[in-house]
Amino acid sequence: MNIYQATQTHYNELIEVWEASVRATHHFLTENDILHYKHLILNTYFEQVRLFCTKNNGSINGFIGINDDMVHMLFIHPAARGTGAGKRLLQYVIDNHQINKVDVNEQNQQALGFYKYMGFEVIGRSEVDGAGKPYPILAMQLV
Repeated sequence: MNIYQATQTHYNELIEVWEASVRATHHFLTENDILHYKHLILNTYFEQVRLFCTKNNGSINGFIGINDDMVHMLFIHPAARGTGAGKRLLQYVIDNHQINKVDVNEQNQQALGFYKYMGFEVIGRSEVDGAGKPYPILAMQLV
């Protein structure tokens, strides 16, 4: 599974992966929340990060967005979960872009477990997410 740098031409495909992933893992979000974040990610957040993706049969099945030393987004299409795509993307940015931090929704226990498995530990907690919504965020750092 190769890793590719994603560009603006990939945004529509990336947001489809994002939405499928969120609907499969972020059961605590409301429909209005999903639509709100989808708009923000597509129109603002993608531009603020460097994006890398994996593909299967020519279609993007996972992506990661980074800035400075931090993962800002990592989403895997539900059909690609368990294939190692998330692990490969995360290891790639750790090895090649000196990434050592991530924020994760406390309510997303699968993601929390994944990051712990990958060597991250919780170093802080916020009651609200970056958009000010009441979804607690755990700050994690690679140890």
